[in-house]
Amino acid sequence: MQLSGIHHLTAITSDIRANHGFYTGVLGLRLVKRTVNQDDVSAYHLFYADGKGSPGTDITFFDWPLPRERRGTHSVTRTGFRVGSEASLAWWSERLRAKGAACEGTAERGGRKVVDFEDPEGQRLSLVADPGSAGAGHPWGRSPVPAEHQIRGLGPVYLSVPQLGPTEHVLTTVLNMRAARRYASADRGDVHVYEMGEGGPAAELHVAEEPRVAAARQGAGGVHHVAFRTTVREYRQWADRLEEMGMPSSGPVDRFYFQSLYFREPNGILFEIATDEPGFAADEPEDALGERLALPPFLEPQRREIEAGLKPLA
Repeated sequence: MQLSGIHHLTAITSDIRANHGFYTGVLGLRLVKRTVNQDDVSAYHLFYADGKGSPGTDITFFDWPLPRERRGTHSVTRTGFRVGSEASLAWWSERLRAKGAACEGTAERGGRKVVDFEDPEGQRLSLVADPGSAGAGHPWGRSPVPAEHQIRGLGPVYLSVPQLGPTEHVLTTVLNMRAARRYASADRGDVHVYEMGEGGPAAELHVAEEPRVAAARQGAGGVHHVAFRTTVREYRQWADRLEEMGMPSSGPVDRFYFQSLYFREPNGILFEIATDEPGFAADEPEDALGERLALPPFLEPQRREIEAGLKPLA
């Protein structure tokens, strides 16, 4: 069995209105699902993605009233967004600065050109030049970003752990990822790259071993979990594999738009395996994704109560 890449990444915001404005208005992503946290229906769960809501393109947010994240190890430290060219990086640098975002100049990381920046809450993000993705995306027609510069999808995702060995064991032995290469980082030492499926930035984890860094405390501007792609056909096999390998997990969880398995790797980072199917069009037409509050069938009887507890996005 092979995971095919990054499915989605879920982060935390304490200001959902500003979050919505930044990810749609500045980054030009499409809000493809306006729903709630199925385990805490008082909180929005927003999904931003490409024009079709394709697997591997969505960054999602829980709206929780938490203080800012304390940065550190045992955590996802940065999320990559793929764009089609180095010319797009230059375009984005100008746009982000014009919009007042904390943005650095173009640099090289792990053999690729990148632009690092932060959202208004300090969520650490990177734009990554990935010419191989230039024809693979699904631009959103109503995005404020021209189609040739739109974000194509997620990847790579960057992690920090105090001890590499236990995490590497899970990535390579349990999840069948490949140890692809390593590179030196000026501020984080050696970074180890693990890849899934066909490889490339859409299917990479970059893991830094930082034994002298204090543990992170999760909060606004931080990441809750990262999810990896599988299919409905292999989903049950992954559930069986985690059990056979002695990895405690949630067991199968039906999120309606995809099916999930949750577990923590030994350094405490929450992983998810999620299916590509059925997708966000399961309860909304593709041309109207994200325009209304969508609830899975088991929450539909609570719609009036749930809607009353949510604040407007604009």
